[in-house]
Amino acid sequence: MNDKNIQILLTNDDSIHSPGLWAAAEALDTLGFVHVVAPLRQQTSTGHSMPATSTGIIEKMTLHVNGRDWEVFAVDGSPGQSVAHGIFDVIKEIPDLVVSGINYGENVGSALTVSGTIGAALEAASLGIPSLAVSLQTGKEHHFTHSPEIDFNVAGFFTHLIAKKVLETSLPQDVDVLKIDVPIDATPETPWVITRQSRVLHYYPVPSQRNSFSDPGPMGYDIRIEPDKLEKDSDIYALLVDGKVSITPISVDLTSRTDLDALADLLKE
Repeated sequence: MNDKNIQILLTNDDSIHSPGLWAAAEALDTLGFVHVVAPLRQQTSTGHSMPATSTGIIEKMTLHVNGRDWEVFAVDGSPGQSVAHGIFDVIKEIPDLVVSGINYGENVGSALTVSGTIGAALEAASLGIPSLAVSLQTGKEHHFTHSPEIDFNVAGFFTHLIAKKVLETSLPQDVDVLKIDVPIDATPETPWVITRQSRVLHYYPVPSQRNSFSDPGPMGYDIRIEPDKLEKDSDIYALLVDGKVSITPISVDLTSRTDLDALADLLKE
């Protein structure tokens, strides 16, 4: 497949200068025309936010990446806003696929909506566009960096593989985003499995040490992995216990899959 009539919008939450973004651009380049529209600045952990403080200014620039020049667009805004600006200001049409990533750090467990990588994909999905959110497992020390120590080649391989399959077929009903998490030591031969989002918290909040509330005190986090508490079919278990590539289908419908009539009866009692 090398059809430049296929329109692919690529974004991320680590900014326009992220090596992970450019690994994804190279991986997708043979599948269609790749429009790169990403935040101007680091936007990790901004979720699906649409901050009123964003100016929406779009800076057109040329970056020399992977041996050639790319015309790209940097947005003063969140990942979700970058998707919206990419569609309505830059491409001015609905793309065939939106890809968000490749992120520094896995996006797994019960706090997925914190992720700007996921947030960008959800923004596209809300517009009816099939979307991928791709993340590579890394150490915590790399999460807010553009570290050249991280090799995104294998994550790029799986980005290409799944993007190609999605472009060739239609996702099932209620599958709006495919969340892909790749182990740091994966190879192209690493198995991939379909998983559920774990209900277990992976990034655990840690308060800062300060003397008073008037001192700055941003919340930190620790990474916790407790295999005995994990669901065997979950994203965390597949990625961090089995060492497999986790592919999790996500729906924009956040409604609980409970018996709604039974819940209504419960609330009437």
